[in-house]
Amino acid sequence: KALELFDELQQRGLEPDVITYSALISACEKGGRWEKALALFAELQRRGVEPTIVTYSAVISACEKGAQWEMAVEVFAKLQQRGLEPNIITYSALISACEKGGQWE
Repeated sequence: KALELFDELQQRGLEPDVITYSALISACEKGGRWEKALALFAELQRRGVEPTIVTYSAVISACEKGAQWEMAVEVFAKLQQRGLEPNIITYSALISACEKGGQWE
């Protein structure tokens, strides 16, 4: 349903913002659609929408759900390169992603 609403929003000529993208990425993550979450993250960057720590945390959580620990680590590195400060949610998502990937050390 979230993806349908996103399409409808765009059909009405409205431009999605970082809040819209973050909510949709989170919905995809919760629905087990991690690949779609990553595609949306790439799309928002192509459109010049500036991701926030909430966006990055949702993407890292999506990576965790998809057992993509290496991608989660890459996303974490990108947010640090951009000068964003990770929060407890970000760290928890990254730790969970690494745990699922068997990366204990």
